[in-house]
Amino acid sequence: MRTLSYLSIGIFFGITLFKSEAASWFRVYEMFRFESFHMYGIIGTAFCLGIFTTQAIKRFKINSFYGEKIEFKPKEKSVKRYLYGGILFGLGWALAGACPGPMFALLGAGFYSIAIVIAAALLGTFLYGVLKEKLPHS
Repeated sequence: MRTLSYLSIGIFFGITLFKSEAASWFRVYEMFRFESFHMYGIIGTAFCLGIFTTQAIKRFKINSFYGEKIEFKPKEKSVKRYLYGGILFGLGWALAGACPGPMFALLGAGFYSIAIVIAAALLGTFLYGVLKEKLPHS
């Protein structure tokens, strides 16, 4: 049952991304050239909504839809790890014209060449898992 609800939410999310043009490489191109507020508005709204929702879950001790406790585990703070990770993520985003969420929306919309980007992202994730213990994480 959970799989069906997750699939439904994912399909709705993909449609929303596509209809809002968040999956458009042209919008991403405009954003990286600082020519349009469109993507910054979407990202800013998601950021603010995420902060609000996280704080509400923490303050009111909200459980998941299935009654499970939601726990937030503190992460190691390091400027270097977020700087390098952000640069790597941003370069991939700029080169591909899509971040991970819209990649699947684009595939669902019939842009089959994005499958190459998805395959490369999966390979990169796999390689990170293999090399994780050998990489510096400070």
